[in-house]
Amino acid sequence: MKAELLWWGRFDPEYSRNRILRSLLEKNGLGLRDFRPQSSLLGSIEAAIRRPDPGDALWVPCFRHRDFNSARRYADKYRLKLIFDPLISSWDKVVHERGKYHIDHSKAKTLLQWERSLFARADIVVADTRPHADFFIDQLEAPASHTHVVPVGAEETLFTRQLPKIYSNSPEILFFGSFIGLQGPQHIVEAARLVPEVRWTLLGDGPLRNHCEALAKDAPNVLFEDWIAYRKLPGRIAQADIVMGIFGDSPKAGRVVPNKVYQALACGRPVVTRESTAYPPELQANPSSGLVFTAPADPNALATEVSNLITRPEGLSALATQAGNTYEQYFSMTQTELGLLKVLSDLNL
Repeated sequence: MKAELLWWGRFDPEYSRNRILRSLLEKNGLGLRDFRPQSSLLGSIEAAIRRPDPGDALWVPCFRHRDFNSARRYADKYRLKLIFDPLISSWDKVVHERGKYHIDHSKAKTLLQWERSLFARADIVVADTRPHADFFIDQLEAPASHTHVVPVGAEETLFTRQLPKIYSNSPEILFFGSFIGLQGPQHIVEAARLVPEVRWTLLGDGPLRNHCEALAKDAPNVLFEDWIAYRKLPGRIAQADIVMGIFGDSPKAGRVVPNKVYQALACGRPVVTRESTAYPPELQANPSSGLVFTAPADPNALATEVSNLITRPEGLSALATQAGNTYEQYFSMTQTELGLLKVLSDLNL
C-alpha cells in the first residue's frame, strides 16, 4: 500500500514549485490528497468538520505560513510528521527586502518570534538553496538535521532546449518577471540606456513596472511587453539572445536561484545575473558556463557584461550551447528529485 501525503493550506496547485514537487512525489510512488480550507485562520475548525484523511504525513507548501498552525495541530492529533516548504521568510521579506520595519521595531521582533515558532515546530523543513537552508537554521531555528535542500528547477515538459538562435546585428536582451525589488528591473533599464545599440525587452508586470517605464521614456531601445501565457514562455525565451536574471542587492536576492534562471538555461539561452553563493563555486569561476555573473544593483557592471557578450557573436553562440549543458549538469529535475528523496528518507516513507 503506497504512502500518502496530505497537502494542507490555501496553496496554488498550479504554481511551478508545487507542480514540480507534486509530480516528483507521484513519480516516486506517493499518493497526494489536498485540504484547502476556506480560511487559514479557521482551518482547524473546517478540518474538524470535513475530517480530511491525514494520510502518512502533512505537507505545508510554499508561502503558506498562515496555514502552518492548523496543520501542526492536525498532524499532532494523528501523530504525523509535518513537512514545511516555505520558500521564503516572511520576516526577511518585510524587514530586509521591503524595508517596512526596522529590524529593531517591535512589529519586526513580533514577526520574527512568530515565524521562529513555525520553523522550530516543523519536523522537516525544505529550502530551495543551501544559503536559504542556512538562513532558516541560523535565523529562524529550523531543525538543522532535518532541513533539506530541494532546488526549484524548471518544468522540463515545457522548458526544453530551443532551436539555436540565428544571431543578427540587433540582438535582444530579455527580462521576464514580476517587477519586484528582488529582481532589480530598474537596474536593467539603467544598463539598457548605456547600451543603446541593443534591444532590451522587459516582459511582465508588477510594482516597479511604472517606475521602469518612466526611466525608459526617452530610451527607444527599451520595450515593454505584457504577460503571455505560461506555455508560450519557452518560445519567447527562444527569441532572445541573452536572458536577464535578478539584480537586487537584498540579502534574500543573494540566497536564491530564481525560476527564470532555471527556465532560460533549460531553453539553452545564456543568462546574466547577480553574483550569489547560491550557485556552485565552479560555475562562478567558469566564464564559459552559460551563466555570467555581475555585481548586484550595478547598472554599469551589467552594461559592461552585456557589451562584452554582444561583441562576440560566435562566443555567444557557444555560451548558448553551454547554458543547456550547465542546466543538465547542475540544475535539472534530477537534482530536484535527489533533494526530494532525502526528504522522503527523513520521513521513512
